[in-house]
Amino acid sequence: MARFARDCMYKFRMHIYQLEEALGSDTSKLRLRAGMHSGPITAGVLRTDRARFQLFGDTMNTASRMESTGSPNRIQVSQETADLLTAAGKSHW
Repeated sequence: MARFARDCMYKFRMHIYQLEEALGSDTSKLRLRAGMHSGPITAGVLRTDRARFQLFGDTMNTASRMESTGSPNRIQVSQETADLLTAAGKSHW
């Protein structure tokens, strides 16, 4: 997931450069924030007018709060996730 978040940030920057060339310099003001937390989640499909896949639980809520309060163009990682990354030998990703 850490590599995925990093790759998303990289691809976002590349798209911003392309949009800036096509649409003008105001496009460069777009920012992306990411929050990562590790723990149990519940997944399911909500069937309303359009069925959609949804994730639920404290882990998702924590990651969502981290994202919404995080710094633009940064990946905010909880201590639990940082410990797991370090234990997996990925402390310098």
